[in-house]
Amino acid sequence: MSDERLRRVRDRVRSFPDFPEPGVLFRDISPLLKDPVAFRALIDLLEDHVRASFPKIDLIVGLDSRGFLIGTPLAQRLGIGFVPVRKKGKLPGATECISYSLEYGKAELEVQSDAVEPGQKVVIVDDLLATGGTMRAACELLKRLKAEILECLVIIELKALKGSEKLNSIPFYSLLQYD
Repeated sequence: MSDERLRRVRDRVRSFPDFPEPGVLFRDISPLLKDPVAFRALIDLLEDHVRASFPKIDLIVGLDSRGFLIGTPLAQRLGIGFVPVRKKGKLPGATECISYSLEYGKAELEVQSDAVEPGQKVVIVDDLLATGGTMRAACELLKRLKAEILECLVIIELKALKGSEKLNSIPFYSLLQYD
């Protein structure tokens, strides 16, 4: 059954060569989001993984913006809260902010300062891990809030870019891997 669900998810990821620039093969999850059966299979697989791996978890943390699409239904299924990590300037109130380098420039992420209590157990989710810069920055933000990061979880990992190596030994799980 799990193999069938995984096949259904993989079949809904499409590739766009030379986007956003020549030489890049873009992995697009739009067809997965559009297909309710495939999307349900995705959330089922992620829920099964999290439940089997972590008997105690307090929050799902989703990265702007596609991590929100995965993280909120996963948190709801698990009966726990969801925390958004946003691009700078999108959250009201006191925030923690981090600046980090991307392959094409710099970016900033922030989270509300009271979003996570010290010691809360969190799983950070996003759609894709490429070079790992955004995920690593999110981990640093959550560490500032004294969260216990159980795992970084993504749908797609681009293995050739070695992004998981940037996570400094934080456990990492990807549902689908591409070279």
